[in-house]
Amino acid sequence: MQEKQTFDADLLSIQEARERAVAARAAQRKFLKASQQEVDRICAAMAEAAFKASERLGQMAHDETGFGVPAHKRVKNEFASKTLWESIQNIPTVGVIERDEARKVVKIGWPVGVIAGLIPSTNPTSTAMYKILIGVKARNAVIIAPHPSAKKCSLETVRIMAEAGERAGMPPGLVSCMEQISLEGSRELMQHYAVSLILATGGTPMVRAAHSMGKPAIGVGPGNVPVYVDRSAYVRKAAQDIVNSKAFDCSVICATEQAVVADRPIAEQLRQEMRAAGAHWVNAEERNALERTLFHSSGAMNPKAVGKTPQQLAALAGFSVPDHARVLVADLEGVGKEYPLSGEKLTTVLGFYVEDDWHAGCERCLQLIRYGGDGHSLVIHATDEEVVEAFGLEKPVFRILVNTWGTLGAVGATTGVMPSMTLAPGGVGGAVMSGNITVTHLLNVKQLATMTLEPPEAAKSLAPGVKAVSDGQGSAGTSTHSPELIADIVRQVLAEI
Repeated sequence: MQEKQTFDADLLSIQEARERAVAARAAQRKFLKASQQEVDRICAAMAEAAFKASERLGQMAHDETGFGVPAHKRVKNEFASKTLWESIQNIPTVGVIERDEARKVVKIGWPVGVIAGLIPSTNPTSTAMYKILIGVKARNAVIIAPHPSAKKCSLETVRIMAEAGERAGMPPGLVSCMEQISLEGSRELMQHYAVSLILATGGTPMVRAAHSMGKPAIGVGPGNVPVYVDRSAYVRKAAQDIVNSKAFDCSVICATEQAVVADRPIAEQLRQEMRAAGAHWVNAEERNALERTLFHSSGAMNPKAVGKTPQQLAALAGFSVPDHARVLVADLEGVGKEYPLSGEKLTTVLGFYVEDDWHAGCERCLQLIRYGGDGHSLVIHATDEEVVEAFGLEKPVFRILVNTWGTLGAVGATTGVMPSMTLAPGGVGGAVMSGNITVTHLLNVKQLATMTLEPPEAAKSLAPGVKAVSDGQGSAGTSTHSPELIADIVRQVLAEI
């Protein structure tokens, strides 16, 4: 009897990546014939199915990863399905999308092709929803590559949306999810010839890998987001916003506030108001214990500390905090490797600084941004428009959020920026784009351009050494007779007069 053949997990993953990429390309070519109405019907069906499953998928994400708060994950899922779809549903993506009569240019929407969507463990269901919707809206195929620790919830999200889309007329295979997860399989997917673009959301190593594949890639960057509270701010509201935002889903969104920079005249009031909202200050010994718990000696964050409540973090670090604590706060004197808590912390811990005025506060914010947050985001609480504008002009970040939460403000839930779960940090942050990534970034545009100006006469002149055509027929307004022949004819005419 022939023995059953078995394969290593990495080989299975590589083979699956190849098969899904080829199938997605075939499905995407069929989808090229879809009308705008068909595309929108399919996307609306997927958005509705994801929205209805938001609570269950949020619970699944929490149960599988151990990160965050299930109710908050439901909020993110609802945002990434219903709100996200509402933000893009009226954007034309098929056929003629714009006519400029004055310039005689017609713009025609065209898909990029097959999109490889890399998904983080911190937002494994909401990010999958978002990438599928913006990808398919532009008539692309989307293959989701989940994080290994969030495989089940991401796969279930894709299953729900793909089934809803196919019932609405979407070609099978246009939306799919990797099931055999491995580093080798993800790499094979990204570099496969049938994949046109990589949309990478996650940690720095993964994003760097995406940018190294030799093909277009849209990536994110770390978000060491400072929040400056000016003396002109509504201090109580600022305190409540900061604590609520930092506590939201236990701080796993990269735009969450990481350090408070307080203007000295209101610093003590801010402390008291933050305490009233659920902030708990740690002492020097507890701060040192948190530093050892949150970060490895290499500087990388300890995965066991990601997305945890203050009570869970304190238990890991060997001390206790009150049950009402929603975030932990540590007073800091500097920024850099000597102050580990001055870096990005995807968990419920904040740094706290006091500066003499907004000029000093501005400088401290710059230090924090340069220590792992270039290009990402900054929050400011102030009513002084001069201060707000100065922060907007001077900070090397592309989302400056005024008097709102960092988490929900940056993704577009509480502000007017485009709803998105991929926040690009621009060139300063190592990315090719700087905005909130949406459907327009996954849409190629043809330009049908009609002549509006005659070429200049100088453009028709002959190059040195090139003789004019002498067949007597002429060419495009250029004489074919030599100057000597013309002079001879002129002499004969004059002689006959």
